[in-house]
Amino acid sequence: MINGVTALLFVRGHKTDLNIKGAFLHMASDAVVSAGVVIAGMIILLTGWHWVDPVTSLVINAVIVIGTWGLLRQSIAMALDLVPPDVDPIAVRDYLETLDGVNAVHDLHIWPLSTTRIALTVHLEMPDGSGSDEFLHSVCQHLHQTFGIEHSTIQIEQNAKACSLAP
Repeated sequence: MINGVTALLFVRGHKTDLNIKGAFLHMASDAVVSAGVVIAGMIILLTGWHWVDPVTSLVINAVIVIGTWGLLRQSIAMALDLVPPDVDPIAVRDYLETLDGVNAVHDLHIWPLSTTRIALTVHLEMPDGSGSDEFLHSVCQHLHQTFGIEHSTIQIEQNAKACSLAP
């Protein structure tokens, strides 16, 4: 029961933080295992069906593997610096390409800094050099509010051909 109550404490944050999700799954699986053992024990005591014990173990293992598969996938994606699943990189690129004065966007990279923070780096070609502090602040604020990107590094280039990274 204590593991179940503890899991409930983590339920609110388990959708937004991978660490909290891991703690939630750990507590929830402990609660399921405990409940499964108690129920299997009662069935064995009442019926004498000893085969219930290994079947219960297999069911509990399957529930744990299925429940933690997503956590494993998310952890690997984070370790590989993949674009977080809740950020659409095409929508981010589309937004950046529509900004006044931007002729081209290249070297767009989006990756997780932590389980709750997202970073972005990008090169914007702006031939007139109009990337003022106000412009950069506005872009960073929009990226944060719309896409959840908290740390943006934007490089303004007047001539993208001078950048060896440009296509």
